[in-house]
Amino acid sequence: MRRTTKFAGVGIAIAALALTACAPTTAAPEGSEGTDGTGAEAVSVDVGMITSITGPLAAYGESYQQGFEAGLDYATDGTGEIEGIDLNIEWIDDQGNPDTAVTQAKDLIGQGFQILGGSAASGVALAVAEQAAQNNVLFLSGPAAADAITGINEQTFRSGRQTLQDVATAATFLDSVDGSNIVVFAQDNAFGQGNVASVEAVLGAEGATVTPILVAEDATEFTPFAQQISAASPDMVFVAWAGATTGAMWEALAQQQVLADTTVVTGLADRASYQAYGPGSGDIQFLNHYFPGATDTEAAQAMDAHLEEAGHEADLFTVDGFVGAQMLVHAVTEGQGDVDAMIGALEGWTFDSVKGELTIRAEDHALIQPMFQVRLVDESGTWVPELIEIADAEAVAPAVAAE
Repeated sequence: MRRTTKFAGVGIAIAALALTACAPTTAAPEGSEGTDGTGAEAVSVDVGMITSITGPLAAYGESYQQGFEAGLDYATDGTGEIEGIDLNIEWIDDQGNPDTAVTQAKDLIGQGFQILGGSAASGVALAVAEQAAQNNVLFLSGPAAADAITGINEQTFRSGRQTLQDVATAATFLDSVDGSNIVVFAQDNAFGQGNVASVEAVLGAEGATVTPILVAEDATEFTPFAQQISAASPDMVFVAWAGATTGAMWEALAQQQVLADTTVVTGLADRASYQAYGPGSGDIQFLNHYFPGATDTEAAQAMDAHLEEAGHEADLFTVDGFVGAQMLVHAVTEGQGDVDAMIGALEGWTFDSVKGELTIRAEDHALIQPMFQVRLVDESGTWVPELIEIADAEAVAPAVAAE
């Protein structure tokens, strides 16, 4: 029932051991008696949490880790322990680098770790998922949103949402998708192109005409593109943008009356972004995975209380960590560290969490969950999120991933 937590840096050498499928071990950790307190020998389960502690996604990794600790506390009734289990959790910094993460995953697997988790970056998650399949270890991916994570293999699950759920939530702002004219306004990079593909796959399949307007990443003048959007007379503009030019882009859309004249939808990101949308913030419609105060469930109250006690605040990906811990506790409790048994315990599992009722779809391990329509409102000169409507989990569920 003992739990230990360790933190490790990025300088982990590749183990010289062959990578093999890892069964749970009953060997006692050094310095322990190897029992669960009743005289029975405890099962030891080692968990490697590979996520962004430093690097460009460090803020996401931090909120994920804070949520994980809160979720572990909640799922274990405040003990942080699982009866009959020596639970060893080690946090490792992947710096958002897939190559680094693969090296770390191989090392952990070589040491006998049965479970991997974390992954704020999609590239990291996809790379670690490959290692999980090759070596039959359970992988609980975190905030990484790439659709390809869903259904990639039987060992991989996710504790967050995916891009297709974002796009399906955007559709809830339209009275009817069929026959609508949708412009996707995005940067001409993998992120922007991926969003175009998702909008075409979801909304195009429902009868919408999808027109991409892609902008070079180094562009700094956005007025011509805003005028191009206006000329298209869209029913909805779906904006997928990131980086230092975000403020200038939104200012151009506001100046050209795009925000005032049509429905403009984008994702509401973390707390740090709330003031970044400029004076037209009130005219933007936001789809959202989670924001502080989005729900008032028992789990949300417990998460907020745990965070407040630790001096933290909930953010966009805190909930992913919370859910990840719930999944971990359920898998270990039911499967006792046996990978195949843990997979079976998670497939089809329905449980209550911060956002409400969640289900891990058995066919492809998609996490079926509600999403949110949000607006920003001005409170004494500060933009704060306000819930418009909860999007039903089944209504925004992605299609089952092809095998």
